[in-house]
Amino acid sequence: MSGLNKDTPIPTELRLHQQSHLLEIHFDDGVSAQLSHELLRVYSPSAEVRGHGIGQEVLQTGKREVAITAIEPVGNYAVKLVFSDGHDSGLYSWDHLYLLATQHESLWIDYLQRLETAGANRDAAARTARLPLNSCGNIASLRINTSSTS
Repeated sequence: MSGLNKDTPIPTELRLHQQSHLLEIHFDDGVSAQLSHELLRVYSPSAEVRGHGIGQEVLQTGKREVAITAIEPVGNYAVKLVFSDGHDSGLYSWDHLYLLATQHESLWIDYLQRLETAGANRDAAARTARLPLNSCGNIASLRINTSSTS
């Protein structure tokens, strides 16, 4: 069985490369590609990413270090990818994987342009330093010793 479209080539091999964060995929028509975990995450077919209609897509930011932690088969037409950021709701049909494999370069450029337009980036948000608070919720005073001893 092919994907959702009966004419879509089907994968003959999926190979997960954890260190390089790549998913290597080969199709029965000879097409093959190495797709980054980040690309797969930001182009997830889930409603969380795609929305429920045209114009409702949600730009995914801070996904540079995301990793695929599991691949689960779904019937004979898709796989579910589980990501290190907890995302696991997208079913990657053979059709969707084939689209990503054949158009990954232009999709990547489009993603980077959308990030730039939004003033966002691929890195996770920097963690904010936490200052000590007093019992009223105000920043506790910090005592700095400026006296010198000679």
